[in-house]
Parts: sequence; structure tokens; C-alpha cells
Amino acid sequence: MRKKQLAHLEQRLLEERARVMKELGNYDEQFSGTLQASDGDLSSYSFHMADQGTDAMEREKQFLFASKEGRYLWHVNEALRRLYAKPEDFGVCHECGEPIGFERLDALPHARLCIKCKAKEEDAKRD
Repeated sequence: MRKKQLAHLEQRLLEERARVMKELGNYDEQFSGTLQASDGDLSSYSFHMADQGTDAMEREKQFLFASKEGRYLWHVNEALRRLYAKPEDFGVCHECGEPIGFERLDALPHARLCIKCKAKEEDAKRD
């Protein structure tokens, strides 16, 4: 892979990392805010069971979204580690050793498998 392409992929990974960090910061603000601040009520207690259920469901959704973003951040950081440790091996499929297409890496810069190997992996998960 050419140096210009590697620099482009590094920039894409750094942009994705910054975006995810910002998103996680937003979730952190939402988690650390009180119930009173989140729904605008004068009291921090819900008086109706349905309101309590809705509040619990919203907190659970936020937690699940934050968890998903956290896993994605891990993948992006791993890709940056691979890129910095061995730039000559970045963009090579971990299964078959074939080069991963630049178009795939541009769309999904943390990809570690080529399209064929990823399809095999997903087929195996379905079975």
C-alpha cells in the first residue's frame, strides 16, 4: 500500500476516533446528569410507574449505545496500533494474507479481513 493511501487511512481512523470519543462524551454527560435535569421536572422522582419504566428504558438504551460505541472505539484503536506498529502489513487480510481492497479500507478503515474472508466468517456465525 502506498504512503499516500496509508496517510489517508490514518486520517480516517483518527477522525473516526475523535467522532466516537465525542459521542462517548455525550453519553457520559447524559449518564452523569440527574433525572431532574434530564426530564425538566422540579422533582427528581417519577410519580407514575409508567414514567419510571420509560426513564429506565431510556437509560438502558443509552447504555447499550454507549457500549456499542465503546466496542467500535476498541476496533479503531486496534487498527491504529496495527498501522503504527507495522505499516507495511496494514491492509493485509489476517486470514488469507491477501491485500484488502483500498475501497473497503476507505469505507471501513478498521477492517482486518478481506471481503471473501469476512463473508466466510459471517456464514460460519449463521450456521
